[in-house]
Amino acid sequence: MKLKLVTAIAISAMAILSCSEDTGTIGTSLTFESDLLDLEADIFKAYSRSVAADSVYVRDFDSYIGIVKDPETNSYVKSEFMTQFNMLENYPLPDKNKLVMKPGDSINVDTCEIWLYFDESKCYGDTLTPVKINLLEMSKPMSETKTYYSNYDPVAEGYIRTDGLKKSISFTLNNLTYKDSVRNLLAYEERVRIPLNQAYTDKNGKTYSNYGNYILYNYYEHPEYFKNSYSFVNNICPGFFFQMVDGLGVMAMFKNIELRFSYKYHLKDDSKDYKSMMIMSSTKEVLKTTKLTNDKESLNKLIEDPTCTYIKSPAGIFTEVTLPIDDIKDLHPNDSLLSVSISFNRLNSSVTDNDYLLKCPSTLLMIPKDSLYTFFEKKRNYDNKASYAATLLSNCYTFSNISSVVSKMATSKFAGCLVDPDWCSYHPNWNKVLLVPVTATSTTTTNSTVVSSVTNQIELSTTQLVGGENSPIEVKVVYARFVDQ
Repeated sequence: MKLKLVTAIAISAMAILSCSEDTGTIGTSLTFESDLLDLEADIFKAYSRSVAADSVYVRDFDSYIGIVKDPETNSYVKSEFMTQFNMLENYPLPDKNKLVMKPGDSINVDTCEIWLYFDESKCYGDTLTPVKINLLEMSKPMSETKTYYSNYDPVAEGYIRTDGLKKSISFTLNNLTYKDSVRNLLAYEERVRIPLNQAYTDKNGKTYSNYGNYILYNYYEHPEYFKNSYSFVNNICPGFFFQMVDGLGVMAMFKNIELRFSYKYHLKDDSKDYKSMMIMSSTKEVLKTTKLTNDKESLNKLIEDPTCTYIKSPAGIFTEVTLPIDDIKDLHPNDSLLSVSISFNRLNSSVTDNDYLLKCPSTLLMIPKDSLYTFFEKKRNYDNKASYAATLLSNCYTFSNISSVVSKMATSKFAGCLVDPDWCSYHPNWNKVLLVPVTATSTTTTNSTVVSSVTNQIELSTTQLVGGENSPIEVKVVYARFVDQ
């Protein structure tokens, strides 16, 4: 009977505790015919510190480009990215004999451009600050099977074609090259257009009037290269790297990137020319990676600050927490663990007169330190057993019950030390968790909304938390024991 009652009693106990700070009468507030549950609350201390994130898993992320100085911490971060383009299977184009040709019976593409569409809600900075970027052609595709982190540099790794297509362009977040009559249209979206209409020479030395002409020519000469995205990426277009050149104070986020070119064709028995557009997008079916460069000197100064801890994204600073596992288990050896809660209060920024303060991360993931890399590489979701999520509410991140991970850590230490007395020295992170800023994506059905994926946050954010070597964090624990009547 006792085992069957544990779950129901735990829920009741936690509900009572959440309503009152007075735990003196809890044991007598729950009675049963043959058992009496005796509850006891205790408080322990956890210690936190800032640690460098170094790099984060960045495959198939949103595409950011820019360089920003955080006005609160005076640290810089730069973002660049690589993207490939999705070739739809069996993409239909007119028969070659229906194309409008150039003199000499050669294929003709009118225009070829790359369009980058802003996500204005995730862009940062003055909308009229000019940004200069380079578009660099990849010499070969990055591997679909390789694990890419934010410190991976395609340029340094030799993935850029030295004699390939290169284009420099400047833009602002508000594209004033369009007239107001166009910008005021309901369907208008802010975007950057990169023309690729100059002559293009492929890796085999053949020259075309532009990059689109190169693609269309190969479509008819080598249809096997266009049967799917894999063939297209490995034989025609391995992708492009978007390199940041200049434009301090702006971080642009692109929600969609398109490679598009137009051509003309005619129908049978119709002398009229028709214009069509071939569009290939950067989608989740192809590879996208992000390269992040942080100002390590400035980050190290923040990490060494003993008065608080920091959370900083992208790929900046995490907060490490050492949980008092031994105290929680050893001081109550005969009690059952009902709940373990811990809260991290946010410190308000001392900078108040700046229009471009970075926002706070909305969601923090708590995860065992040694599980950090596999969690994101395996695209796992938090399960409230070994990983937990907390959202910022009332200037605080609260993890309401982490008892499962506490019990798991205690069990791992006990089992390890039975085999090897020096187990802890070989597993220095056995009682440590990290607080990591994440982006949680939700899926809504007719009945509910659930978190479908959790990824490293690439969007700009920063905050300070109460903690550090001189400010331990309270860990509130509730125990239970059965008292026979």
